Amino acid sequence: MRTIRIANGQGFWGDSVQAPIEQVRRGQIDYLGLDYLAEITMSIMQKQRAKDPRSGYARDFVAMIEEILPDLVERHIKVVANAGGVNGEACRDAVLEVARKAGFQGRARIGIVAGDDIMPRLDDYLSRGVELKNLETGEPLSAIRSQVQSANIYFGGRPVAEAFDQGALIVIAGRVTDTGLSLGPLIHEFKWAADDWDRLAAGTIAGHTVECGAQCTGGNCQFDWETIPNLADIGYPIIEAQEDGSFVITKHEGTGGRINLQSIKEQLLYEMGDPKEYITPDCIADFTSIKLAEAGENRVRFSGIKGRPATEFYKVSISYSAGWKAVGTLVYSWPDALKKAQAADRILRERLDRLGLKFDTVMTEFVGANACHGALAGEALPDLPEVQFRIGVRGDNRHMIERFTREIAPLVLNGPPSVTGFAGGRPKVEEIIAYWPALIPKAEVAPEVSVVEA
Repeated sequence: MRTIRIANGQGFWGDSVQAPIEQVRRGQIDYLGLDYLAEITMSIMQKQRAKDPRSGYARDFVAMIEEILPDLVERHIKVVANAGGVNGEACRDAVLEVARKAGFQGRARIGIVAGDDIMPRLDDYLSRGVELKNLETGEPLSAIRSQVQSANIYFGGRPVAEAFDQGALIVIAGRVTDTGLSLGPLIHEFKWAADDWDRLAAGTIAGHTVECGAQCTGGNCQFDWETIPNLADIGYPIIEAQEDGSFVITKHEGTGGRINLQSIKEQLLYEMGDPKEYITPDCIADFTSIKLAEAGENRVRFSGIKGRPATEFYKVSISYSAGWKAVGTLVYSWPDALKKAQAADRILRERLDRLGLKFDTVMTEFVGANACHGALAGEALPDLPEVQFRIGVRGDNRHMIERFTREIAPLVLNGPPSVTGFAGGRPKVEEIIAYWPALIPKAEVAPEVSVVEA
């Protein structure tokens, strides 16, 4: 059977800028998938576009395409990325400009998958009784409508496949699911039907396995991490998929890292809810049906995957403004480092109370003693060499948050001794962006696919 190789070169916006280039140049691939978006990323991009209509997408993507475009054109490597954020058209236009400047007119077709941004339609939905209730609390969106920053549908792999069907070399999407970035090319190549649930589930699980980049090739691995070779040159994952839905996860030869059952299983558990019902726009995948086997060095084979029909809903990722926060830190040194940090916490809280400053939450951590594990850390060693006192507040009153930021530095001279780590100045006041997950009937929205030639 024919084998398609789909490489992942980006697990999040901020991942290695070199990884996509290495994936293209260190071995044979057919597709390069790049995942840039998280829930908070959409609100950041929405704010960028509000300030500048030409912004709102991952600019790193455009610079990377400029670097590898000759390779893509000459070797017929196709790219799919959700780098379009909330402004896929602007991202496409930037890539088109790069292609034209490089002299690839007529040789690079650029597609976009749009329609996921429903911000302009929220009031219409609410007026017609589409409540967009919070999946966790059951509250209707109307409760926080004035605070909404972004609202985007999670589309799946099929509109990505449609763009490739129309001849796109590069497909730029908005809030397409992480798994859809791999499933789309598989649907396009193998012409899987919309009700071929087992194969769609296999493609979904393949996409889930590689969506976090090097997290499945030995990065962030909890077991035997010290024995993983050459993390400085870690290889990013590649799907070797066949038409029957079976696939192997591997990486380029000669790269660092490790792919084995352990590294793969750790990634499979990432963001896992009910393993029998991994719900996507394309299907429901049953993770308990997965059969894994090592198929050689740095090769793990998947087979036996089962799927079920997709639901009648799309998931909606909504972000909204939920007040303000600030976080400040000071470091206390031996002797009695933890006692000094605890005293600083007590003193600061008493001063905040005396000033009449009220907050929704005041949270303290003692980094080096119990910040990672909280009460589970047990009693800290009495002779810790140093402890970072970290305190944060949040609330709706920005003025009070700003007043809090002025009370950290005075502790340097009017609090416990042997303090350092204050050279950064006052903490910044930051807006809190909260997440509102919801569902919307698929009949209420549709992806918009278009392809243009450079």
